[in-house]
Formats: sequence, structure tokens, C-alpha cells
Amino acid sequence: MDSFDTAIAAYDDGDIDTNRTSNPHLNDMIASRYSRRQALMGGMSAATAAVFGGALLSACTGGGIPLTVTAGSSVQTTSGKLVTLSGAVSSGSASKYSWTQTSGPTVTLSGANGYSATFIAPSVAVDTTLGFRLTATPDSGSAATSDTTVVVSPAVLGFTAVPKSLADIVTVPTGYNVTVLYRLGDPIASGVAAYANNGTDTNFAQRAGDHHDGMTFFGLAASGTTPDPTSSTRGVLALNHENITASYLHVAGQTSVGGARPEAEAIKEIECHGVSVIEVAQSGGTWSYVQSSSLNRRITPNTPMAFNGPVRGAAILRTVYSPTGVAGRGTINNCANGTMPWNTYLTAEENWAGYFRRSTGDVAARGGAASKVNVSLARYGIPEGRAGNNNWATVVPADATSTNFSKWNITVNPAAAADGTGDFRNEAFQYGWIVEIDPFDPTSTPRKRTALGRMNHEGCQIGRTIAGVRPAFYMGDDAQNEYIYKFVSNAAWSTADAAITNRLAIGDKYLDAGTLYVAKFNADGSGTWLPLVFGTGPLTPANAAYAFADQADVLVNTRLAADALGATRMDRPEWTAVNPATGEMYCTLTNNSSRTAANVDAANPRAYNDPRTTGGSTNGNANGHIIRLRETGDTSEATSFAWDVYAFGAGSDLDATNINLSGLDATNDFSSPDGLWFGLPTNLTGQSTPVMWIETDDGAFVDQTNCMLLAAIPGVTGDGATRSVTSTLGGTTNTVTTRIGKAPGTALRRFLVGPKECEITGIHSTPDGKSLFVNIQHPGENGNGTSITSNWPANQSGTAAPTARPRSATIVITKTDGGVIGL
Repeated sequence: MDSFDTAIAAYDDGDIDTNRTSNPHLNDMIASRYSRRQALMGGMSAATAAVFGGALLSACTGGGIPLTVTAGSSVQTTSGKLVTLSGAVSSGSASKYSWTQTSGPTVTLSGANGYSATFIAPSVAVDTTLGFRLTATPDSGSAATSDTTVVVSPAVLGFTAVPKSLADIVTVPTGYNVTVLYRLGDPIASGVAAYANNGTDTNFAQRAGDHHDGMTFFGLAASGTTPDPTSSTRGVLALNHENITASYLHVAGQTSVGGARPEAEAIKEIECHGVSVIEVAQSGGTWSYVQSSSLNRRITPNTPMAFNGPVRGAAILRTVYSPTGVAGRGTINNCANGTMPWNTYLTAEENWAGYFRRSTGDVAARGGAASKVNVSLARYGIPEGRAGNNNWATVVPADATSTNFSKWNITVNPAAAADGTGDFRNEAFQYGWIVEIDPFDPTSTPRKRTALGRMNHEGCQIGRTIAGVRPAFYMGDDAQNEYIYKFVSNAAWSTADAAITNRLAIGDKYLDAGTLYVAKFNADGSGTWLPLVFGTGPLTPANAAYAFADQADVLVNTRLAADALGATRMDRPEWTAVNPATGEMYCTLTNNSSRTAANVDAANPRAYNDPRTTGGSTNGNANGHIIRLRETGDTSEATSFAWDVYAFGAGSDLDATNINLSGLDATNDFSSPDGLWFGLPTNLTGQSTPVMWIETDDGAFVDQTNCMLLAAIPGVTGDGATRSVTSTLGGTTNTVTTRIGKAPGTALRRFLVGPKECEITGIHSTPDGKSLFVNIQHPGENGNGTSITSNWPANQSGTAAPTARPRSATIVITKTDGGVIGL
């Protein structure tokens, strides 16, 4: 290039001294404007124009060399991908460059004041063209422009599916990183010692609990304790602790002395249940929790609660602790969750019934099997003659006035007041509710929202919020042959409520008054929401199976009310999720070992035998499915809907005609769907074609793989067809017609496989979608302190000592290129 520059400088086209004007000379123009950089950018075409002058003169203003640029050829991409616009100078010289957008959905250009700019392709539902213009400006003279286009197609999953695995580690696709964030026993207050993980640790009221489950990330302002829904680097993480693995929690497992549990062991086990609220932050690309944060809090079965809604103060809630029935103590077996747009956290009390002791003879003490209270207790799975999980009621406390352990014994004390204010006969009725927590106020009292009914609550997902429309809240009752519900608030949504600082008061507004419905699925693909309203239909004192006294009675006995209305019994309704683009509600039906060929129906059409390669088999609906519905008129206030099955869980090796109905293959076969969540509308995974995440809790597929997390971009309700399915089990054959969505194909892929004997559950992300939080529950659950079956998470970053006990933990997944997870 230096020799080329010299040749240009020596070139003389005539006697230049014959022109006495002040117009610039050609060699002056080249020397001042045709730099080495432009030569490299423009190539030989620019050099040729400079030497021979034809193009320059034809577009010249003021006698300058003509400036021409190219913005590059059209680009084809998909939503979420990084797009680079690369321009070049074809002739002439430019000192300034700028890119502007001329058409299509607005994007944010990085490097717009250079000849190369980048942006993230926006979310689109159909192929969409974006226009861009490159403007190059010389030091003097006219600017030159060039246009180009980028055609953006709907998002596709942007990773290669991970294979099934039995390894003791969290596996994610190439290009992704895993960070262990918050583990069982991690201290959440200053001065609390690091976790020894050998069974000797105490004070779990200031440590992470066990069995991490449902979870939400709430953005925090850069400083202070106020919410910032746009923050993706600092936040509050609220998460549930569903249960315990007692074999690792103590030195040598649970013990008892003379039939009584030691108080210290029981305290540890009780405090390991409940909810954590912790501050988390990202620094230098790495996430960690803030041990000394003033926002950190543990909510346990001993935390004071308030009752709100129609059941508040009802006689059935009265106990020696709460003689007026307006207060309670604790929450337990918290499974899935809900994220409210006014920045509160809902936690769901799921398998709470098993914790209560009820001695033989209690049925008679309560008036015999036909009495209302005994009918109710039986319907919720609390018969007499049971000791209660962990035998906490046997503890003899050092403080004789303490009722922290006696509360778990609901046996009637015949010497106590008949209204329940002298014992804990009514304590079981204080559980089975949705609980609302303000994660930004550690001094606030959680509120049990009784208008949402009482059941084995899995979670509570709010539908789309539209100004002036009453919002809906979708819930599953997680037990075999139970129901799907929605609650429609009496209050129409106001967008201003999302920013109110008295957050629990906003919860009062939307969650304490409304109509609770239960779903009935019809064979023709339609469905009806049946209202659980006292005085309507069979919900009256005249009902023979159970005489309902008032609306509080209906809500306390939600299951009995749904029975009376004839709702559709489902295959274990668990998590619900709402597509933020369409408003469609999805619900995981995990499995159902009691589903038989004789009682299959259109919405639950399979009963079969699934053999394991390691021996044995699972019967019923062994692998579960995911059902979805679309409200009539796309409004949360609707009382009817259309439905189909998005996907049927199955091994890819199972019968394609009657079991593997969704055509799953080795990249996406799964079993027992449980956790379910859509990406947030604040990023591309929750916009035009949202990403749905599916987590598994499996017992049928464990011969081939550990539990997993899958990503999907689902279609819409009704995008498939009807199909006849024949179930053969136990000598009975039955055929029903069901409705199946289009085969997921490559729009469903396995994203993560967990360590040994775990459940994958709990999921949320930062608003920008670039950090994904996932919970790993009970790894190595089949082992104990002397026979450890997993070393996770100690082994996630390398080799761990074989004596390292497993711990439930929250992980954070990020992309090595800093992009949006999944795309």
C-alpha cells in the first residue's frame, strides 16, 4: 500500500500551472481524503475511482471525489440472535458513519456510529422485515447512503439437546455455564457459621432450608430495598423448601428415645421447611447471595400468619393458639409458587396432611364417621390411627408452655373446650392454603388467602393482566384424580397497582374476594368452569354427601364442593403456567398410578404398563402429560374454554400408536412433567413465541435418565387433531378419542439433566432472560450418612470427596456469550 500511495502522489495529468483558480487539485483530494483505512475498506473499486476519476466527478459536489457506500446484502435470522450490520466504502473517503433503522419493530443498535453495528433480533410471530440505512459523511461535500434489510423469523431453540444421563452432575448444553448459588444449610445472617454438612449443624431459622422448590426472582434497585422490575443484576430470590431428607440432616438419621423424638432434631427438621427470602447479586458475571442482607428471611412452620378472605374467623380455624380463628402459625410442604405483578410471592401448601397425628378413637370423639368434620378429614386424607410425618407431636419440649410440637396432634382432647379453643383439633384446617409473602418487607406477616380454596395446592399462576379486566389465578390440586381450579377476582386490574408500596394491601384487593371455579373437560374439546359458590346447585345445606353451611364451608372443603359439581378428575394436576403471548393456560398432569383402562377419558386417555430395563414396571398413566386450555374470547373472566393435550410424556421406545402419542424421540422424550414456566415478557423468551420450560419429577424413567429440564416453543390450542387411543391394562381394554396438539418435534428439546436421585423443580429468570435460576431437589435421596448415593453439588466444579453429603441447591445458568437463555 505504501508503494501504491507513492505512485498516486507522483502522478501528474498535465501542466497544472495553467489553471490559476483556487479549485482543489486531484492529487490534493487524494492525499487528504483517500487514506490507507479507506483503501482497505473500499478495496480496488475505490482505488480505481480515485485514479481514473470518472465516478468521482459524476457525483462530485464542490469538485470532491465521489463517496459511495454499501450497507451489505440482506440477512436472514431468527428472534433472539445477534445480528451484525457491516458496511463498507466503495469509493471516496468518509470521516463519520451512522446506522439508523428505517422500518420494522424498533431495535437497539450497538455501535451505531461506526461502519459496523449490532442488535438482537426482536421477537416476531411471523417473518418480519427490518430496514436499516448506513450514512457515510465526508469532511466536506455530500453524504452517501445505502440501505439493507434483515428478515427476522420467529424464535427457534438455539441449543443442541443434551442426551439422557445417569451421571451425578448437572449437565447443560455446550455454551452454557452452571453456578451453584444457594445450598441447604448456607447461612443467611451475619455471625452464622458455615455449614459443616455432617449432621451437627443447627439454627436453620438462619440457614437455607431443604428441598428447594418453587422460586421467583424480584429485581432490586441498585441500592436500598425497593423493587426494580428492570434490574437483572441485583434482586431478591424467594424460594420454597418443600420437605427434608432426614437421613442426611442428622449425624446418623432420625432417632427417638422411648418413642419420643429429641427436641433438637425436631426443631431442625421443622425449621428446614418453609420459605427462604434472600438477596442475590451479580458481580463480574458471577452470581452470589448476600449473607448479611437486611432482606434475608426464613419463614417456617413456626412463623406467625394471618388469615384473610371469607374463612377468616370461621369456627373451624379456632385453636388454643388462635381462639378467634384469625391467626395461624406456620406454613409447610411448600411446593410451587406464584409471582404477583404487585411484587409479592405466593407459596402453596401441598402435602400438608401427612404431618398430623390423629389417634385411634378420634372419629368417635368427633361424632362418628358420618359427622361433617370426619367426612372432611377423610376427604383430605387424614384418617385416625396415624402418627404423623416425623412424629413431631411426640416431642417433650424443655419449655413446658411451648405448643410448637403439640400443634401437630389434632386428636380431640375430651377435657378441652368443645369449640376447639382448648386444643389443636382444628389445626389441620389451618393448612392447605395459598400464602402471600412480601419479599421486600421482612417484618410483614404472611397472609393465607382463603378465597382461593383449600386443597393440596401445587402453585398459583396469575393469567395475563389487562387493564379493566378481572384477573384469573390458575391452580392444580396435586393428588391422584383431583381437579384444576381458577379464581377470578372481583377487582378489575389497574396497572397502577403494580407500583403500590403497600403490597399486601393490593393482595387484599385482588385475592380476598372473587369466584373460585373448578374445571370440567368435555369429550368434544370444550370445557366449563363450574363456580364453587354457596347456594348454587348442590352447594347447599341439603346436599346429601356433605351439608354445606356457608361460603366458608365451601372453601374449607373445596374438594367436596368440586365433587358435588361433577368436575373432571385429572392425573395429578401440578404446576400451571400461562403463555404471556396468547393467555393460554398449561397444566402438568404428572402421572397417575390409579388410572385404569376402565376409567380413561378424553382429557386423561392413557392407562398402560411401562416396563423398566432394570426390572419391574409402572402402571396407569405412568409418564403423565401436559394439558392446555384457551379461554373463550381470550378473557380471564370466561366461564368456558377449549382444550387439548400439548404433549404426552413417554419414552421414545414406547408404542407410538397408543403411548408415545406426541412422537417424542431421543432428544426430547420425558416422563412425569412437574414444574412448568414461561419466559418473562420483559425479554424475547416471553414475547411473540414464548419459551416454555418443563421440569420432571420421575419414577418411571429413572432406569434411563435422571430428571431433566426441557425447553419448548409450543403452538396453540387446537393446532393438532383428534385421535383414538386404546388402553390395555389389567385385562381391560378401552378406547377413547382425545385431542392432541401438533407433534413438538425440534421445538421441544432437553436442556438440562440433573444429578442422581434428584427432582428438577423451581425456575425463574432475571428480567433480561440472561440468567436462569433452577432448583435441584433432594439429590441422592435414597442414601444416608453412611451410604451416600450422590456428592452433588460438591462435585459440580470438580471431584468431591466420597464423604460429601448431597444438598438441595439453587443453581444459576448463564450463556458464555452473554445471550438470552434458550435462544
